[in-house]
Amino acid sequence: MTMQGTGRRRGGRRRPELEPPTEGAAAEDAEPDAEEVARTIALNQLNAAPRSRAQLEAALAKRDVPEAVAVKVLDRFTEVGLIDDVAYAEMLVRTRHSERGLARRALAEELRRKGIDPEVAEVALEQVDGDDERAAARHLVEKKARSTAGLDPQVRRRRMAAMLGRKGFGAGVSMRVVDEVLAEEGVDPTAEPGDWDLLD
Repeated sequence: MTMQGTGRRRGGRRRPELEPPTEGAAAEDAEPDAEEVARTIALNQLNAAPRSRAQLEAALAKRDVPEAVAVKVLDRFTEVGLIDDVAYAEMLVRTRHSERGLARRALAEELRRKGIDPEVAEVALEQVDGDDERAAARHLVEKKARSTAGLDPQVRRRRMAAMLGRKGFGAGVSMRVVDEVLAEEGVDPTAEPGDWDLLD
């Protein structure tokens, strides 16, 4: 009688264990190809949200993709237009400025965090000029003015200025815009001025 599950053939000879091949074409089919893994990771990242090349490099490194493989895959993605840092930088500047009211200083910092080349970033930032910044600052202050109506004028002034500072606006622009909006409400912007040095 043949024993089940003993790993032996009739006559007591053990069958060789079935193990995956370690070399040749069959071995390549047994494990995911490194480039295919890298492509999948990069595509998943891009499907989730637009990314810069530097962000994709970081994602691949985090998943232990060999650097040479990452470079090859990302070079190919760049060739076919899946990676375009120039277009990405321009898109980021447009959306962050229009949707969040960020000033050039804050936009430059975000581009730097995304790994955008300084020269590429500078060109993208040309989309936002001084008039654009002033208009964005005024829009933000007018919105803040509505939400702080009824508070002490100096408290409102400080809060408006601090808000613009967080958006990347300099003290000079912030002071002028806040005082203009308050003056239009009938508030004397020269009475007990706030501490604008905090915005530097």
